[in-house]
Amino acid sequence: MAEDLTWLLGGLLGLLLGSFLNVVIYRLPKMLERQWAEELARAQAHHQQPHAASEFNLLVPRSSCPHCGQMIQWQDNIPVLSYLWLKGRCRHCQQTISVRYPLVELSAGLLCAWSTYQFGLTLTGLAWAGFCLALLSLALIDWDTTLLPDDITLPLLWAGLISSASGWTSISLHQAVWGAIVGYLSLWSIYQAFKLLTGKEGMGYGDFKLLAALGAWLGWPTLIPLILVASVLGSVVGIAMKLRRSLREGMYVPFGPFLASAGMVMLIWGPSNAWQWLGMTR
Repeated sequence: MAEDLTWLLGGLLGLLLGSFLNVVIYRLPKMLERQWAEELARAQAHHQQPHAASEFNLLVPRSSCPHCGQMIQWQDNIPVLSYLWLKGRCRHCQQTISVRYPLVELSAGLLCAWSTYQFGLTLTGLAWAGFCLALLSLALIDWDTTLLPDDITLPLLWAGLISSASGWTSISLHQAVWGAIVGYLSLWSIYQAFKLLTGKEGMGYGDFKLLAALGAWLGWPTLIPLILVASVLGSVVGIAMKLRRSLREGMYVPFGPFLASAGMVMLIWGPSNAWQWLGMTR
């Protein structure tokens, strides 16, 4: 009976972590922008005392309403339930709260519930849950800012190699290492060829690192269907946005969200099913 409830425990853990993911998704890009601005200011003014910036990280300051600035109390920060209780509005100013916050929490809960249902509340289950949560964070950060922070992609890459070496996943270390190498070099080669032919940059280095991390977790044989699924998803969304005239400036659609989505598809659905969906046989 206890084993039947492990997915529920995993789901509750995912809901709690999903609340923290909302903080990461919003604050990490701003933290990087502040860091880059401070480095630029120091480089431009060697002899001047740098201006002391207010502390801003994943823990400080406390979360507040973006409209009225009131601190969010613990009872208004319960994943999903607080949003429903408050009817999607701030308790103080009654401004609308973005529905994305509970959707991220719910997605994190479902991903962790699936991981623990498949692999139990074990190191394997927790490893795959962490994999999914990292991809969810990267997908939304890249969609919002076109950034794929090294603070997530590089630990995700190393975690994949460590999980393989420790036997927490069924991917052999040989497949994981070559997955990381082939994943990085494949997109790097496409980037260099595109730049040589057009003089423009078609993607960022974060995409290379993300695909390297996916290769480390899923193994090199998964990379071809993964890239194909990501390309199909990206094309469908890009065409839909173009028809709706909602493409951002420069007609650019970040590739990271589709790589991350394809990575989760490969984990949950499996590469063989992906080949069939693409109309191919392996």
